Amino acid sequence: MEKEVVLQIENLSITFETSSGQVKAIRGVDFTLYKGDTVAIVGESGSGKSVTVKAIMGILSGNETVNSGSIAFTYRRGEEVVHEDLLMLSKKEMRRRINGKRIAMVFQDPMTSLNPTMSIGAQVMEGMTYHLKMTKGEARARAIELLELVGISEPEKRMKNYPHQLSGGMRQRVVIAIALACNPEVLICDEPTTALDVTIQAKILELIRDIQKKLGISVIYITHDLGVVAKVADYVAVMYAGKFVEKGTTEEIFYDPRHPYTWGLLSAMPSMDQAEGELYTIPGSPPNLLNPVTGDAFAVRNNYALNIDHRMEPPMFKITDTHYASTWLLHEKAPRVEMPLQLKQRIEAMKKEANFHG
Repeated sequence: MEKEVVLQIENLSITFETSSGQVKAIRGVDFTLYKGDTVAIVGESGSGKSVTVKAIMGILSGNETVNSGSIAFTYRRGEEVVHEDLLMLSKKEMRRRINGKRIAMVFQDPMTSLNPTMSIGAQVMEGMTYHLKMTKGEARARAIELLELVGISEPEKRMKNYPHQLSGGMRQRVVIAIALACNPEVLICDEPTTALDVTIQAKILELIRDIQKKLGISVIYITHDLGVVAKVADYVAVMYAGKFVEKGTTEEIFYDPRHPYTWGLLSAMPSMDQAEGELYTIPGSPPNLLNPVTGDAFAVRNNYALNIDHRMEPPMFKITDTHYASTWLLHEKAPRVEMPLQLKQRIEAMKKEANFHG
């Protein structure tokens, strides 16, 4: 049975006007999200992950220019199947018909995404009264259900609390409840566990996964932590300098990575058997996107770069029906380059652990 496409981004390019010049933040992004799947977008800070999802939500800063592309969103309105290009909608239409109602977002820091002057209950109820036209009583009953769903004890009591009265983990659960309030088709999680300790992080990841299975929603997960990816994702898109450089299933990206940048990210993952001081770091820094990118943006940091990498941008080479990578090393005339031995050993260890989500 063919999977149902929920969201499809094609050739998205976005620039920002700044006091220092024009920043080419997104450079031709293609991306597909299927119903019920989780896609993780990974990469270093500044690679364009958050800009991509903010473009989906229509909540960019206002100094942006969309130079090309489309964001096709498919959803059901009763029996009717609706196809819309989100880039064609005004901010007012996005707020009224899409944001919070059909596409919801869990932000990185719950303390700044929650209103400190409003009770938890009022914030969970707000979207339901606005988008779903629920009465106050209906919204309250549903809010209590949602707080219970996300694992908050004594939900009726917590409805009266304010954000500062809750722990970081509880605040993040409230933010997830708010995002789920209107039964969205797509849930975007922008590094929702960054500010939490490891124990709470694991619980939040498990919670998001469980809710996705129960409700059948599609999830986009933004992170720089590949350990998180293994726990939540079906597919992975690796982003560098405003472009996807490798895409595939989680198993393909972890067990058969093909782009040297992906090799670097996997090598930099800490492991229990690692000696002190051995943590790998990718040499150099990401490019300044104020300057034009010539060739492969990763070439200057790539120990395996070919001459052509400095002159011409590589296309996306197909490896399998689900696995693609943008590196000249996959060209039929390129010299054969093996991934680092240390990474091969890491991959073999991961295969034995088989620690991907079920």
